[in-house]
Amino acid sequence: GQRNRVHLAKLLKSGGNVLLLDEPTNDLDTETLGALEEALENFAGCAVIISHDRMFLDRLATHILAFEGDSHVEWFEGNFEDYEQDKIRRLGPDSVNPKRVTYKRLTR
Repeated sequence: GQRNRVHLAKLLKSGGNVLLLDEPTNDLDTETLGALEEALENFAGCAVIISHDRMFLDRLATHILAFEGDSHVEWFEGNFEDYEQDKIRRLGPDSVNPKRVTYKRLTR
C-alpha cells in the first residue's frame, strides 16, 4: 500500500501528458485519496481512469467510455451521475441495476 502511494506521487510529479490509472483508489486512505483527486484536478494532461469507485468517477470524470454489453461502447460527455441518468433515459430504469454476465462460448 505505502509503496504504491509513493509510486503514484512520483508519477503525478514527474510530468507527462497521459496517465493510465487502473483502480487507483484501491488501498488508499481518505487523506491520500483527497490528495490524488486534487493532483488529478490540477493535471494538465489526459487521465484515463479504470475504476469501480463511482464517487471518485463522479467527482473527476469529464467523459465516460462505457462498455454496456453486447459489444456496445457508449461515449458520454459528463460525469458518472450524468452518464447513469442518460443510460436510464436511453435503456430504461433496469439498465443501471447489476446483472450477472453470461459469457459466450468461444468456437473455432
